[in-house]
Amino acid sequence: QVQLVESGGGLVQPGGSLRLSCVVSGFNFDYYAVGWFRQAPGKEREGVACISILEDTTYYADSVKGRFTISRDNAKDTVYLQMNSLKPEDSAVYYCAAVVYNDYVGLSETHYDYWGQGTQVTVSS
Repeated sequence: QVQLVESGGGLVQPGGSLRLSCVVSGFNFDYYAVGWFRQAPGKEREGVACISILEDTTYYADSVKGRFTISRDNAKDTVYLQMNSLKPEDSAVYYCAAVVYNDYVGLSETHYDYWGQGTQVTVSS
């Protein structure tokens, strides 16, 4: 059974940092892409960052380039999203997702097969 569990969300002031974690289980973590997405109230879910596990290729949304960094620890079956210089517009529920049934690497959510439950990030003073 494939499971993705996010953690690390919370309340942070503008300019602050948070690190989100996504622990993956139930499939061979080494061979598939994992991405982070977010959804703010009243908005569509958008791709934030993704990483190709085997080739270590990464993609970022323009809105987070230079501020967010995605990384992975294969030994721990975990993907991280380090978020720096946070802005109020970064507030959203953040989800991790995995591509298992194809070799897609990117930020289009339609290609992702499994999703976590999400973790809330609120950036506010």
